[in-house]
Amino acid sequence: MRLRNASVVVLVTLGAWGMLLAQKPFREYEAREYRLGEIPLPPDYNQKTEWTRARLKYPATGTLHGWYDVFGDPVDGGPLNWTIDYPRSDRHLLAGIRRLTRIDTRSVEQVVELDGTDDIYNWPMLYAVEPGHWALTDAMADQLRDYLLRGGFLMVDDFHGTIEWNVFRRNMQKVFPERQIVDIDNKDPIFHVIYDLSDRFQVPGWQWSISHKTYEYDGFDPHWRAVYDDHGRVMVAICHNMDLGDAWEWSDDPRYPEKWAGLAYRIAVNYVMYDLTH
Repeated sequence: MRLRNASVVVLVTLGAWGMLLAQKPFREYEAREYRLGEIPLPPDYNQKTEWTRARLKYPATGTLHGWYDVFGDPVDGGPLNWTIDYPRSDRHLLAGIRRLTRIDTRSVEQVVELDGTDDIYNWPMLYAVEPGHWALTDAMADQLRDYLLRGGFLMVDDFHGTIEWNVFRRNMQKVFPERQIVDIDNKDPIFHVIYDLSDRFQVPGWQWSISHKTYEYDGFDPHWRAVYDDHGRVMVAICHNMDLGDAWEWSDDPRYPEKWAGLAYRIAVNYVMYDLTH
């Protein structure tokens, strides 16, 4: 019953946003880890549905840790940091949303930008990967602030340690200089709207298979944090010292533990449903 009611809320929520301008068409982008076209498009990629998750394209700081590959490119991803795990992670996650909820979601992601147009307002939920490397301009920060205050939702993931946290925090202060980043209380509805997530733990990325460590840099402890609006709604959900994107990306590989992949999907389902019902 809860999911049936939530499906109605999805329709109402999406309708309330309105479509002042036509949505930009779906397109694929060059990625750091996958060649363009390497991940086949699902046959229903252009199906018209009620919802999909948008991935935020942003400018990056380049390397923060001083490591470069043999081609002279920063191993942190450089200008393609926003594409980490893309598009395989996105496609796996959306398949999971379809399987685990009644949300009528498209089978592919939408890449969006803070480009000053109205397109971003067509997409209720944004996902930003590796925000420990983003470099928002003042105009981008202003538009992100407006988007969030209008009811938008941003989930950030896959950044680790003190250095990346400080980069993220400085950029978020440009968006909300007057609002604090706080730990999410375990009683917050975002942890219980569908799944009970009282028992949470660090979700490592694929690097675990090489390093045998669940953390990166000095990011020893996972943190679930948020920026709230004046009504107590989570506007920015912050997953620090964890890599849910890798968990979705590698969830079909038996070498990646199901325990971590399972939690990553449950967190995503809760965050999506929270966004559409709050």
